[in-house]
Amino acid sequence: MTILDEIKQCKICHDNLPLGANPTIQGNNNARILIAGQAPSKTVHLTNKPFNDASGVRLRSWLNVTSDVFYNPNIFAIVPMAFCYPGKGKSGDLPPPPICAQKWRKTLLQYFNKVELTLVIGQYAQQYHFANFTSVTEQTKQWQTQLPNIIALPHPSPRNRHWLQKNSWFERDVIPILQTSTHKIITKIK
Repeated sequence: MTILDEIKQCKICHDNLPLGANPTIQGNNNARILIAGQAPSKTVHLTNKPFNDASGVRLRSWLNVTSDVFYNPNIFAIVPMAFCYPGKGKSGDLPPPPICAQKWRKTLLQYFNKVELTLVIGQYAQQYHFANFTSVTEQTKQWQTQLPNIIALPHPSPRNRHWLQKNSWFERDVIPILQTSTHKIITKIK
């Protein structure tokens, strides 16, 4: 049994989650690109398919990849900070419960030992992966110093449209480089 199998069977938070536990994760230890996200949406929880929602549509657009490529576990490991839908809050989904990262993250990141690029999406993932995190905007602005191994991205949620409008440099300057970096890795695999 791999760590992924163990995670998929995890029920630690089952009684504390509005829809119960349904851990959602993708990848295998051949994956070359790791997506460090936040937590599954309700749609993802119900379909048990990572980024199977509007955020995923935008993320795949940012990466310029098809669904077939995105859901290939030899290419993409999709590893949120929490593996189950945390519930709804006042301004969107609740934050990922920290228990998942505490229990699984260190071992999980070691399991994905062939990763060449890590995409760190949103505040909670960035707080974990970057020691000097101050804000999503400031972390994302450092993209040139992070590549080729890691890059901070805002969350691709439709709720972030104001951030994207305010920070037009992101889609203009970062997305083309992100696509090039991603496609170099994908081309080597195929």
